[in-house]
Amino acid sequence: MTNAFAARLTDAVPRPAVRVQRQTRSSLIALVISVALLAAVASMPLWASQGLIRDVVELCCYITVAQMWNLLAGYGGLVSVGQQAFVGTAAYAMFIMAQLWGLSPFLAMPLSVIAPAILAALTYGLLHRLDGPYFAIGTWVVAEVMRLATSVFSYVNAGAGMSLRVMSSYTPTERAIGISVLAALMLLVAVGGSYLLLRSRYGLALVAMRDNPIAAASQGVNVGLLKFLIWVAAAVGTGLAGAIYFMAQLRITPPAAYSPTWANVAIFIVMVGGLGSLEGVLIGALVYFVADRLFGQYGATYLVVLGLLTLVMALFARGGLWGLIQKATNASWFPTRRTLLEDPR
Repeated sequence: MTNAFAARLTDAVPRPAVRVQRQTRSSLIALVISVALLAAVASMPLWASQGLIRDVVELCCYITVAQMWNLLAGYGGLVSVGQQAFVGTAAYAMFIMAQLWGLSPFLAMPLSVIAPAILAALTYGLLHRLDGPYFAIGTWVVAEVMRLATSVFSYVNAGAGMSLRVMSSYTPTERAIGISVLAALMLLVAVGGSYLLLRSRYGLALVAMRDNPIAAASQGVNVGLLKFLIWVAAAVGTGLAGAIYFMAQLRITPPAAYSPTWANVAIFIVMVGGLGSLEGVLIGALVYFVADRLFGQYGATYLVVLGLLTLVMALFARGGLWGLIQKATNASWFPTRRTLLEDPR
């Protein structure tokens, strides 16, 4: 059989058509539910109590901080234990602009993310030289330096902290409306923006870099630039959560703003929910929030249990709770992968 005849014979055999699947029935249902939840968060002043609004805003901040850490560790390969540096930097920037400079708090809040972006860009010049656990320790050092510097900076009342007294010029209803809308927009940017990013060609580059940075670089991915951009983006998102959280609290101190609890909560949420997945962050945040409300009064014992649970998930369920759910249901709420399917037509 000649090569030409073999080629014609091969062409004569009908080949199954394929199509790329990027949406599923589960994802469409999840989209509808997500829109409804965002609308519910934004409209909380119409139906929720002040206490419930405060709790939901706190949950939204946890989701945002955890999703930013998920982008760093789950896709960028950058394990940080110092994300509280950006929480405190943005929150203090917002307090300075609103309380000391006279800007509207609702204008100062979005402007405050410039501060963590600058801090991230400056510190990455040193941190990118570190790798693995040394990078993680470096991020913790940055956070501690920021805490100590703020504690002795008299312009922000040093260790005594600041109160956002300017918020008293707004009625409780106006404050509730502003905080609720900002929380909904924050979720939209953090979760929705991450979803769009991961579905884009930059998301493919992130996944390639996560799986094998050397192979990704050989295919034209600028690994160094991509890590820098994801580091700055995560800092901005984390800072946004910090600014909204402390705006709702109306008070800030260095120990609270730069508390390691922020990083600890993010790590717990992502590890328990599922590293490298948007769904895992949402599930892990709900687990942490419910556990904190039910067992938070047990103090150190409760924290030890959370730590042990994180360790167990890391050892025996690398995909977290979402990984276990996917194995049982094969569902995907926010699909970011492209799946080739045979087209029956």
